[in-house]
Amino acid sequence: MTLAVGLGFGALIGVLLGLLGGGGSILAVPALVYGMGLDMEQAIPVSLIVVGAASAVGVLPKVRAGQVQWRMAAMFAAAGIPATIVGSSISRHLPEPALLIGFAALMVVAGARLLLDDGRTGTACAVKTGKVNWRRCVPRSIGAGLLVGVLTGLFGVGGGFLIIPALVVVLGVEMSTAIGTSLLIIVANSAAGVFSHLHGISIDWSATAAFVAAAMVAALIAGHFGTKVDTARLQRWFAYLVFVVAAYVLIDTVFLG
Repeated sequence: MTLAVGLGFGALIGVLLGLLGGGGSILAVPALVYGMGLDMEQAIPVSLIVVGAASAVGVLPKVRAGQVQWRMAAMFAAAGIPATIVGSSISRHLPEPALLIGFAALMVVAGARLLLDDGRTGTACAVKTGKVNWRRCVPRSIGAGLLVGVLTGLFGVGGGFLIIPALVVVLGVEMSTAIGTSLLIIVANSAAGVFSHLHGISIDWSATAAFVAAAMVAALIAGHFGTKVDTARLQRWFAYLVFVVAAYVLIDTVFLG
């Protein structure tokens, strides 16, 4: 993969991660497979490296602003890390066309979630009152963490498109805090996924480093300026882009592969 292409895709994914607290990761694997010529076995760990590093940088402004729910992130990660390892193991035993078709289906779900987001907030954790109802919150957090972890290991996605609605709609976390918490969870799950996938795989580390650097810088800048952007409109256009890429993946895999 060329340095210029890696920098461009990395910057795009970093911007989306910084603005939306996720989402950009759903494009990382297609960018690596179709834009840079990697196979799925290589693309998944590289995607996780990029997404994890960009999320680590993107979460810094949220940490400074106090917009991270640490205990909730810990619960998600405690469930998500072993689930990510399980997902990684399953991924290694599936043929590439099956992974690509599954990934395209996941993209459709992600795009639909972005379009159907109506701003509802749940009450399971009662976070807005300042008193977290952990008895109700813990089981739901663990369940969501397990699902996100499996998908992270299986497809190399950060899972922000699932973590954020789980935090906001199911658990009642405010959006600004949900974005910061999501990024922290993505860092933990991505690290576990990278560790699980790297055995016996050859990776172009120089190109990966360029991809990661661009994503990290873009995520940091986007995180600082995110409050000035109409994220609702950005979400809609990003959803349409996700549908287009999903259709391309399906057509290429089923009819042209």
